[in-house]
Amino acid sequence: MTGTTDIRPVRKGHHSDGQRSNGHHGDGHHTVGELVGQATEQLSRLIRQELALAKHEFTEKGRRAGRGGGLLGAAGAFAYAGLLALAGTGVAALALTLPVWAAALIVTAVLFVIAGVLAAVGRGQLRRAAPPTPEETLGSVRADVEEIKERAHR
Repeated sequence: MTGTTDIRPVRKGHHSDGQRSNGHHGDGHHTVGELVGQATEQLSRLIRQELALAKHEFTEKGRRAGRGGGLLGAAGAFAYAGLLALAGTGVAALALTLPVWAAALIVTAVLFVIAGVLAAVGRGQLRRAAPPTPEETLGSVRADVEEIKERAHR
């Protein structure tokens, strides 16, 4: 069988015509089975590494988001208390020149206008926000795919 490739599986450590115990032919070539096995092993390792990177990236982003959300929540609670105090102060100040009910109505209207503006701006920001994606991992996977394509064409 001259000119054909030996595709018989060879177990490491076993000797057969022209092979050493490390699974290689004496002339430095690998069998198709060995090459497929190596490619499968390398691809599997690569996928595991990419998944580990994505998991790490999501974990880090989740931690940062959790801390940031907690701090923003605390800031919001204090700001709310301050706003209530400011509203009371505004009503008291206006009550010096207007009836108390008119002063309270004016402060309430101003607060609702501010809330409407903030809601509109926040809604616009949420619409423009991109979905959370692991940019590093996606870039790495793209590079891996390009490398595989490049090597396949050689």
